[in-house]
Amino acid sequence: MAGDLDGILARVDAEEDRLVDLLCRLIAFETPSPPARNTALAQAFMAGELAALGFAIDTWDVHPGDPNVVGVLKGADPERHRSLILNGHMDVAEVQAGEAWETGPFEPVVRDGAVIGRGAADMKGGLAGALFALTILKEGGAALGGDIIFQSVIGEEVGEAGTLQCCTRGYTADFALVVDTSDLRIQGQGGVITGWIVLKSPQTFHDGTRRQMIHAGGGLFGASAIEKMAKIVLGLQELERHWAVTKSYPGCPPGATTINPAVIEGGRHAAFIADECRLWITVHTYPNEKHEAVAREIEDWVLALAHADPWMRAHPPTFRWGGTSMILDRGEIFPALEVDPAHPAVGLLAAAHATETGAPAILDVSPTVTDGGWFGDAGIPAAIYGPGDLRHAHAVNEQVSVAQLKTFTKSLIRFIHGWSNTPRA
Repeated sequence: MAGDLDGILARVDAEEDRLVDLLCRLIAFETPSPPARNTALAQAFMAGELAALGFAIDTWDVHPGDPNVVGVLKGADPERHRSLILNGHMDVAEVQAGEAWETGPFEPVVRDGAVIGRGAADMKGGLAGALFALTILKEGGAALGGDIIFQSVIGEEVGEAGTLQCCTRGYTADFALVVDTSDLRIQGQGGVITGWIVLKSPQTFHDGTRRQMIHAGGGLFGASAIEKMAKIVLGLQELERHWAVTKSYPGCPPGATTINPAVIEGGRHAAFIADECRLWITVHTYPNEKHEAVAREIEDWVLALAHADPWMRAHPPTFRWGGTSMILDRGEIFPALEVDPAHPAVGLLAAAHATETGAPAILDVSPTVTDGGWFGDAGIPAAIYGPGDLRHAHAVNEQVSVAQLKTFTKSLIRFIHGWSNTPRA
């Protein structure tokens, strides 16, 4: 098949315009999230393209107007060959009025060797390359022994975890490749969990009583929840510094485990002592950490801090972790993902990359998060590998290099063909 595969790969260069046109068509679908609930037309297009390649289609609404699409292409001999999930998200980062786009965020343009438009890097470039790789393989008559499962999901930008629904729906494989923005590096990721820390008093006090709370002999056991929350913020900074000293992970810069006090809300108005304060934090973990364990560590630290304060000892903080949507319940979870460099699929992907680029593949850790952690959470070996530089993702005039998009597509053709024809042990 080597000669035939060389001919298939040559078609990526010969039909560059087709690949670029496919990406431009995907960008033209307006799928920013927030506001979300706008991917139905784009997902219908994706379902049609997969069906034309012989995939059996499963589609369902994660939210009204935001369906997942999963296509399954049965292999020629699936009992004896490896299966593969290709995963990407159709939603893109939000766009605000007044941004200085060259044309328009959803009016793609090709200039200076790059496709410009919202989602070009994050991550419609990956979706287009993966779909085109499968198209070229089919048109070239390539035999694929194992099953291919293509997942076009929603909700990644706002933590709505369309990929989690694919896992709970029963889709699994011997390996999953998330074709998200990685600049053609093979990556794992740390995890992210958001949380709310809440201080609340059962009593309210007039602003005029503040002197009695803070001066000698005042005799009033009360406090501002905002001021007490400030002690918790300082305590979280101490925990963050402790982690920077005591925790590490290969491929991650020191101190990558962070606790960001992102939003603070509290008080009623100027005539009240603040009886409630809510702190919204974002916590980054290393790839080998479970977010549940890290959340418990934060709770233990904050409760110990609170116990040393008379008012917080009587009014201890409460915690709410994660969520299903940054839009609906102001919370999200992205589990961490460790990549096993010794896994045969990782080795095969690295070899495909090296063949196409003439340089060794780089295996490292993404500085951001993707849906890849849901596969690790489900026990499915996985990695992130896709076109696009992270500095272009979410940026005005977001773009992806056409040359890199073609390299990605060719590497993926080699990998898909090689992995799906790898015999099971």
